[in-house]
Order: sequence, then C-alpha cells, then structure tokens
Amino acid sequence: MTRSTSSTTWLVGDIGGTNARFGLVAPDGSLLHSSVLADGDYPGIAEAIEAYLAQRGGLPRPRRGAIAIASPVAGDEVRMTNHPWAFSISALGDRLGLQNLQVINDFTAQALALPHLKDDEKTVIGGGTPEAGAPLGVLGPGTGLGVSGMIPFGKRWFPLTGEGGHATMAPITDRESEVLAAMRRRLDHVSGERVLSGPGLVNLYNTLAELDGVPAQQYTAAQISDAQTGKTDALCREATEMFCAMLGSVAGNLALTLGARGGVYIGGGIVPRLGERFAASPFRERFEAKGRFRDYLAAVPTYVVIHKLPAFLGCAAALMDR
Repeated sequence: MTRSTSSTTWLVGDIGGTNARFGLVAPDGSLLHSSVLADGDYPGIAEAIEAYLAQRGGLPRPRRGAIAIASPVAGDEVRMTNHPWAFSISALGDRLGLQNLQVINDFTAQALALPHLKDDEKTVIGGGTPEAGAPLGVLGPGTGLGVSGMIPFGKRWFPLTGEGGHATMAPITDRESEVLAAMRRRLDHVSGERVLSGPGLVNLYNTLAELDGVPAQQYTAAQISDAQTGKTDALCREATEMFCAMLGSVAGNLALTLGARGGVYIGGGIVPRLGERFAASPFRERFEAKGRFRDYLAAVPTYVVIHKLPAFLGCAAALMDR
C-alpha cells in the first residue's frame, strides 16, 4: 500500500474470480491506498467495494471510478464468468455515489497499462526488438485466461475487448494431442482457458496422470507449478512444461493475429511466480515455431509483466482518457 495526500481520489479495481483488488488513485495516477479482499467473503461487488472504502482512512471518498473485471462487458448488466457476482453498472454507480463509473474487461485494463510500464516492471523473455508504433498483445493465465491487445492510431492507443481465452486450444505434439483428446471426452469444448489457467494447470496434471495410469494427487495449481514439487513428481514437472509450451503457441498465434510487432506481454498471477524457470521453459521456442513465419516471430519481443497492479494502471489510464 502506498499513501500520500490528495484532495481528489478515483476508485480503481481489479476483480478476478478469486480476489478483488481495490485502490484509490490521485488524478495523476499515483496510488494512494490499496487492499485485497476475497470475493467469497461478500455477497456482491457493492458490498466488497463498500468494505474497501471503509478502510480508506482520511482520504476523500471517490466520485469517479473504473473497475476491471474478469467478465465480458456489454451493456449495463455484468455477470462474471468464473464467479457468481452479477450487477448493473448504473445501479452500482448510484449506490456508491459515483458521478462516473466505468467497468471494463480485466484484460482491456491490462492492455491499457502496457504503454505505461517501466523497464523494471517487465522481464524480457528471448530475443526480438519492439517496433515503434506497432500493435501490442497481452495474455495472462490466472483464475481464467485473459487476452487483449493495443492498436495504435496516431498518437493514441486503443484497447481491444474480446474473449480470446475461450478460443479452441490446438495441440502441437503427439502428447498434447492425447491430453486434449482425453479432455474432450469430459468437456464440451477445450478452450485455451481449460489448460492455460490455474484450473487448467490442474486439468493438465490430472489428465497426464490418467493417460499414464497413475493416481493423481490432490494438488493445487500452486503446488503443481512449485519447483520443489517438480523435483519429486515428474508429472507436475511435465504439466508445468506443457503449460509453458502451450502458452507459447497461443502467444505466437496472438502475435500473428494482431501483427503485434511491438511485443507480446504475459500477465496474470501464474507466470511471474515461475521466475527463471519460465525463461528456461519451451515458451519462447513454441512462440516462434510457426513454420514459414519463424523469422517474423523471432523479431517480436516477449515480456513477463512483473508490475504488482497493472490493472490499476489501466483503470487510471481509462479515467484520465475520459
């Protein structure tokens, strides 16, 4: 938490399927106060925000706000994909006494943050050099899989809003074909999110155990991707490697689709915790492994976002733009 004095505050938020992060920023974007609340502790988003605002101390109550949420946002009614919360944007703004409330997709906020990241807030993975004025891509595994991008237009940037995490996942290796075929027997659609997320990492591990005919342990995603677990459990190690490789394939697809020669950024809560293991994983090789377009992708840089609250940057950017 960072604090300073300000006569005006704006509410920002990053609502995932597990946790809700809220903050107060000054009109210049500087963070004044922040806190993390568990979604499950509150019946709705309004109650969570009110509980957060009760923690703000002597800071003035905000009159404007921008909330990033892990859900499609189309119209006034919002229903989260991986959590039961649902609400009306206009009714929420009225209840909170906000003169203006913007609700945007969480990875639209991640995209809006990209031009504002400093060099020490991102880690370079592999080679490539960013092309000035070219589109940017961003994706990130967490509770789900978010995908977005930024398109330049003159001196301004425009974020994309989509649900690319639910695009169909394609295999590259024979082992991946076996894994996805097994998953299709119990799921109606195997999307990227089904393998590239916290629950997806568990899906990968359980499916590999099924294919090898061994009992699956009741691991969490954090345990599966933990370096110490990987030293003693080969399936955890394989699941994590496959996760990184598949993420590389999807990231390469995004770069080709957007022409993201400005770079592709990996956010979310899982990859930053892998540290050097991610840099040593098959991610970058698979990012570039697009046949005749290998050289094209070899020139595109990839980064891991290590800023603690990138969605706050994006929400503040949305408010400043408005």
